[in-house]
Amino acid sequence: MLQQYKTIMVAVDGSSEAELAFKKAVNVAKRNQGKLIIAHVIDTRAFQTVSSFDGMLAEQATEMAKQTLDDYLKYAKEQDCTEITTVIEYGAPKPLIAKQLPQEHDVDLIMLGATGLNAVERLFIGSVSEYVIRNAACDVLVVRTDLENKIVDNKKEKK
Repeated sequence: MLQQYKTIMVAVDGSSEAELAFKKAVNVAKRNQGKLIIAHVIDTRAFQTVSSFDGMLAEQATEMAKQTLDDYLKYAKEQDCTEITTVIEYGAPKPLIAKQLPQEHDVDLIMLGATGLNAVERLFIGSVSEYVIRNAACDVLVVRTDLENKIVDNKKEKK
């Protein structure tokens, strides 16, 4: 019997890596006739050091997240994905993506883009994808390729 995923969650952050994961998640949800959850976590720790701009920055981050999720929602609907939920959460991304959101939404597959961090950044702050792989109770798929399964070198594109 083939494995069928009922609830697929994709974590998006506006990066090109997350967009690759999102597009593949749409395909996985369609193939499995499953529910797609598009989650964006606003890391509130980033606002704690800038107390005077706290509310304004959080508001701007929320507006940007809503726009991104609206764009993703539109794309998923255009691809005939039928059951879609968008989620904006506030807090530390690692435990929210690895534990809290999957538990709240009965997720059986988490899809993430491969980290955009270099080795030094991973050493000091660690990647979200690495944390999720180690701590999630369900299957995790880290996406490194485009829809044709070709490797995308985002470092070349950013230069």
